[in-house]
Amino acid sequence: MRRFLFAAILSATFCWTGWAQTAADAPATKADIERYLDAVHSHDMMLKMVDAMSKPMHQMAHDQCIKYKDKLPADCEARMTKMMDDMMKAMPFDQMTQAMVPAYQKHFTKGDMDALVAFYSAPTGQKILQETPAIMAEAMEAMMPIIRKNIDGMTERAQQQIAEMMKDSPNKPGDSAAPAQN
Repeated sequence: MRRFLFAAILSATFCWTGWAQTAADAPATKADIERYLDAVHSHDMMLKMVDAMSKPMHQMAHDQCIKYKDKLPADCEARMTKMMDDMMKAMPFDQMTQAMVPAYQKHFTKGDMDALVAFYSAPTGQKILQETPAIMAEAMEAMMPIIRKNIDGMTERAQQQIAEMMKDSPNKPGDSAAPAQN
């Protein structure tokens, strides 16, 4: 009887372990992903990231308005700032969040989501969530001169390439192409 009871308990333990393993390895559900997105305060995080990104964008607009001030209206900076702010406010963050769910489901299991929710609910996870917007703002501020320089260089190279193509083109600027004859 003892052997039978021991065998039954052992079998039940293996079955339970196997079921638990299967549940953890199961694909994450939409509810699992939404629980994770809630734990990381994704909506608030997106708003903070947008705010962090808007400062360097406003600075770039300011710099451009100053650089071309003789060709632009006096209210250039105010108009650019309003346009950028309006575009950011109009972002459909809830739709964007829902669009991300299938990607998370593709790459994470239910067990992964449970572990992530546990981590981001813990003090270290909360600190990461709290500090990330400031880190991103500082990183963007540090990267903007590099990005600006790269964009300026790419623009200059593109303009040079277009000028060379125009110079080498059989259709010179101002020439009207002869109509095709049948």
